[in-house]
Amino acid sequence: MKRILVTHWVEEEVLELLRQHGTVEANTTRESWPPEEVLARAADKHAILAFMPDRVDAAFLAACPHLEVIACALKGFDNFDPRACAAAGVELCIVPDLLTAPTAELAVGLTIGLGRRIREGDALVRAGAFQGWRPILYGSGLDGATVGLLGFGAVGRAIADRLGGFGCRVIAHDPGSSPRADVELVGFGELCMCSDVLIAAAPLTPQSLHMIDEAAIASLRPGALLVNIGRGSVVDEAAVLAALESGHLGGYAADVFAFEDWALAFRPVEVAPALREHPRTLFTPHLGSAVASVRREIALRAAAHIVDVFLAGPQADVLA
Repeated sequence: MKRILVTHWVEEEVLELLRQHGTVEANTTRESWPPEEVLARAADKHAILAFMPDRVDAAFLAACPHLEVIACALKGFDNFDPRACAAAGVELCIVPDLLTAPTAELAVGLTIGLGRRIREGDALVRAGAFQGWRPILYGSGLDGATVGLLGFGAVGRAIADRLGGFGCRVIAHDPGSSPRADVELVGFGELCMCSDVLIAAAPLTPQSLHMIDEAAIASLRPGALLVNIGRGSVVDEAAVLAALESGHLGGYAADVFAFEDWALAFRPVEVAPALREHPRTLFTPHLGSAVASVRREIALRAAAHIVDVFLAGPQADVLA
């Protein structure tokens, strides 16, 4: 009988699918297990249904000699080592397509929320300080703005689609992408210099690590907005804070943070308190795909990968 580990909470429907093909040990809480607990529970398993907080490298695989497949309920797999999985004969699967639309929606929502100062307006009303209209909390809109996209893969293109009705010009930088009639592909320097809003929608790679750094932020237009829905460490958060405090950066919104990038040895342990507390920020806790129906389908797709590998060997979306 196959032994399967599910490292994070999923709907009962997902567990029932897996139970038809093996014994299942599942995290039934909404909190992540510590890495050492995941490793201890995985040691005798044939399959793992894994999630964003998990990390798999060569040392992890060496401690799990029975593993056949790791099915990740995610798209960005930078916390998982495909080469180590291939060397160990473990198949690594992802779910690449279901996260695109909800992540793009959130990107646009964060952009509007940051520009229109919704966080500050909400706090004003809740504090009981709103006494009727006043000429305060003036922000920026999308009509007539230039929005730059760092990354023009599936998510970047979906963001561009959703910006189509807002009257803004959209430009993008992605050396591996093909152009589109309604989006001009530009160099990275031009992207920064021309953007009123810069949205990071790039995966974390050695090339994209801290790509939006002090120099890139300094080249943005004064008062420009920066939004990150890609990976936390694509942006240098310390440089963001410095630019917010100097007033050069008009605002920063993020759904992803550097401390989540487990594969980086130098990652911070938290979002810096000064960044969390800065008034010109807007944050969400990695909600990009957090639409109930979408998360259910992602988990079901990942569970189906495990079943397919057990029954028929390698499948689509297998990385290793």
